[in-house]
Amino acid sequence: MQAELTLARPPRHFLPDTYELQSWADIQPFYDDLINRPIADTDALRQWFSDRSELESYLSENFAWRYIRMTCDTANAELVERLNFFIETIQPMMSTLGNELDRKALDSPWLGQLTNTAEQVMVRGMQLANAIFREENVPLQTEMQTEERQYGAIAGAMTVTIETDGIRQEVTLQKASDLLQSTDRSVRENAWFLIQERRFKDHETLDDLFDKLIGLRQQIAENAGFANFRDYMFAALGRFDYTPADCFTFHESVAEAVVPLLNQQAADRLAKLQRTDHSVQTLRPWDTKVDPEGNPPLVPFANAADLVDKTIRCFDRLDTTGELGNYLRVMRKMGHLDLDSRKGKAPGGYNYPLEEIGVPFIFMNATSSLRDLVTMVHEGGHAVHSFLTRELPLKAYRNPPMEVAELASMSMELMSMDHWDVFFENPDELRRAKLAHLESIIETLPWVATIDQFQHWLYGTPPESGSIHTPAERRAAWVRTYDRFADSVTDWSGLDHYKEYVWQKQLHLYEVPFYYIEYGIAQLGAIGVWRNYRQQAETGLQGYKNALALGYQAPIRDIYAAANVPFDFSKAHIGELMTFVQQEISDLKNQSPTSAG
Repeated sequence: MQAELTLARPPRHFLPDTYELQSWADIQPFYDDLINRPIADTDALRQWFSDRSELESYLSENFAWRYIRMTCDTANAELVERLNFFIETIQPMMSTLGNELDRKALDSPWLGQLTNTAEQVMVRGMQLANAIFREENVPLQTEMQTEERQYGAIAGAMTVTIETDGIRQEVTLQKASDLLQSTDRSVRENAWFLIQERRFKDHETLDDLFDKLIGLRQQIAENAGFANFRDYMFAALGRFDYTPADCFTFHESVAEAVVPLLNQQAADRLAKLQRTDHSVQTLRPWDTKVDPEGNPPLVPFANAADLVDKTIRCFDRLDTTGELGNYLRVMRKMGHLDLDSRKGKAPGGYNYPLEEIGVPFIFMNATSSLRDLVTMVHEGGHAVHSFLTRELPLKAYRNPPMEVAELASMSMELMSMDHWDVFFENPDELRRAKLAHLESIIETLPWVATIDQFQHWLYGTPPESGSIHTPAERRAAWVRTYDRFADSVTDWSGLDHYKEYVWQKQLHLYEVPFYYIEYGIAQLGAIGVWRNYRQQAETGLQGYKNALALGYQAPIRDIYAAANVPFDFSKAHIGELMTFVQQEISDLKNQSPTSAG
């Protein structure tokens, strides 16, 4: 195995090693240096970029810790205030002066001498950012970010009181969701209604918040000269490799190549449930997570420490050099893991890169479910990406677009699956876990298409009257979109008022608008990476590492090519990948369950 990585932050060359941000006045002199510094030749320009990268890496990590600590304890007013201070005081100045630095670089006569691919990719990003920057948007973006953070506080405060094992207790919605896997239908139905009713209780508050966000986003887009926020975000996200039309192709391909598989999957689930529970007449929303053959929920780990231990063993098995496992060992040693679900903690999960030290932080809300296992290896894939790019010389190179970032995480879900026996010693439980995860892919692609198409409608379709869509218009558009990509088997009768607001559980719509199609694109790439791995493990894993190690030093298509997978949304390609997945599912179903199952 490899020797353990160094834990120290690399020495600074531009900022003092002991520097700590206290106020904007502390940081202004470093920006002044960069703005006023003469650049005499190409080497001086490259040094200027290096110094800028060091400054921005420090600020990125400073913000990261404020965000991490706030999401770990959303009820802590001091932590919320520390984050808001950065958003309201530091970020506006960073935005304005960052644009000034972009202009200085773009005006340099030496810029044309930066001819390698990595530099050209960085420069085109600066050119686009400079083109859409507007000074009047700086306060609007600050206000927007402040409002976006309200979602986490609202969702993080959602709990329900539920009875388990004869004990009534207040639990998070994530914890309550575990009961949706109960083989007792009345238990999961009760849990489902409690969760939906708790979300519905805040639906007007979340509608009002979304109205504010939509208004701010549209104003930002108009100020920058765009017809709508969708077109603005395609520029802001640097989507050089695909267009809205490609997204529509993705939607159509998924509707034609994947939704029929989703329908068959739901019909199979209903048939199995009816064999084990004769009271089941139709497939209801609370029937979609339980094992359809009546098996108890899978429990892949006992607690957060056990989850980490087993994930490290899994990564060691995947990569016998010890490289991948050591990354998690370093994170554990440094305390860069917060995995338990608890009251007051923000929902969801993430891997947050820490730009200076290069050792990321994983946050999640683990209880004990298979979904938590998948989340851990998913975020572990992001962490691997952070480690593989940590020594790239510029921050711009270490920040790949999300289509590449999610390729790292989703590929890890699938490649690690061949080693999930560390979580499931029982062969039949292992078979069930693999089967459930592969079937979830057939659920994921339509859900991604649902969220993405809904966002295209939200920002690309003018409202019938007024400046923004009414909540009623949103509800109608959501249901139309949901019905297009959902299975036609699940019975929502009597539950329409809940169905109309399912979209409010999707954090991305509130906090990171237009960030979702990336999951679908990356899922396609991940299936390709996994197929390569299954054909030749060492070569497939090396292709994965090669792609991730590029960071953002090449266009997306070239990074996918480094992993030996195409960047293709066509129905033919998606159909080919689904055939592979379906064959894997079939092979698992044909395995004989063990008597210990």
